[in-house]
Amino acid sequence: MDLRPSQLFHQRPRMISIGGRPFVSRGLTRRIADDIYHYALTIRWPTFFALAATIFVLVNVLFASLYQLGAQAIANRYPDNFAGAFFFSVETLATVGYGDMHPQSVYGHVVATVEIFVGMLNLALVTGLVFARFSRPRAKMIFADHPVIRRIHGQQTLMIRAANARQNVIAAASAKLHLLVRESTPEGFRLRRIHDLKLMRSEHPMFMLSWSVMHVIDESSPLHGLTREELASLEAVLMLSITGIDETTSQSILARQQWRHQDWRWNHRYVDLVQDDGTGVSHIDYSVFHDVLPVDEDEDSDRF
Repeated sequence: MDLRPSQLFHQRPRMISIGGRPFVSRGLTRRIADDIYHYALTIRWPTFFALAATIFVLVNVLFASLYQLGAQAIANRYPDNFAGAFFFSVETLATVGYGDMHPQSVYGHVVATVEIFVGMLNLALVTGLVFARFSRPRAKMIFADHPVIRRIHGQQTLMIRAANARQNVIAAASAKLHLLVRESTPEGFRLRRIHDLKLMRSEHPMFMLSWSVMHVIDESSPLHGLTREELASLEAVLMLSITGIDETTSQSILARQQWRHQDWRWNHRYVDLVQDDGTGVSHIDYSVFHDVLPVDEDEDSDRF
C-alpha cells in the first residue's frame, strides 16, 4: 500500500527504553497537532524558542503579504517595499505602535485589527506555555549507581540509596520497588512480568538528606533462591520510584530510576555518608554517595 509523505512522517519508528531494554515502536501515528500541548511542554528549551521564533516570523510574513495586497494600506511605510510591510506587521503584532507607520485605508485597518487580535492570542498562548514549562514540578533526587545485597540482622537484604539533592523537605515521601523480569510460561509464551518488592519502610515523613530503601529477601520475596545466572537469563531489572510533596512549592513530585542485573553488587555495602567530627556536628559527604565496599561473608555470594 502506498503512503503519502505525511503518513510516512507520522509513522516513523520511535526508539524507547523499557527496563533498560531498547524497543522500536512502529505503527502509531505521531501527529503533533493531536497533542500539541504535551509536545510544547516536553521539547527542549532551545527547540521551544526556535519554534516560537519561526512561528512569529511566519505570521509576520503572512500579514506583511496581506498589507502588500492593499493599495497604499500603510502610511509612511519605510522602506517602501515588502520589508516595510514586514516591520509594520511586527509592530502591530506586538501592539507596540511607534506612530510613524499606521494604516491609512479601510483595508489596512481591517488587516491590522485581525493582526492585533492574533497578537493578543499569541502573547497569551506563549506566556501560558512558558509559565507551564517553568512551573512544572521537578524532583532533584539522585540514586546510587549500584544496588547492594548484603546481610543485615542475619537476613539477606537488597538496599538502594537515594538522596534529595535540593536538601529541602519532601513531606510524605513514598517509595515503591519493582522487579521486572522476562519469563516463559509452560506453553512456551515469553512475557515480561512485574513483581512488587516489599520494603522494610516504604514511607518517609520528612525526606531531606538521604534514604536507604531496603527489601528483605526471605521466602516470600520474588528474588528468593535466584542465582546471578538466573537473573541474567530473566533479564532482571529493578525499578524504584519515589513520590512526595515538595514543601517549598506544595506540589507533588516524582523521581524514578532503574538498574539492570549487571549493576547489582553482591556482598557489598555503601560507604558511610555521615561522619561526626567529635564536636557534635555531623558532616554528610555526597562525593562518596555512589561508592561501595566489599563485605566478607561466608554465605554463597551467587544466590539470594
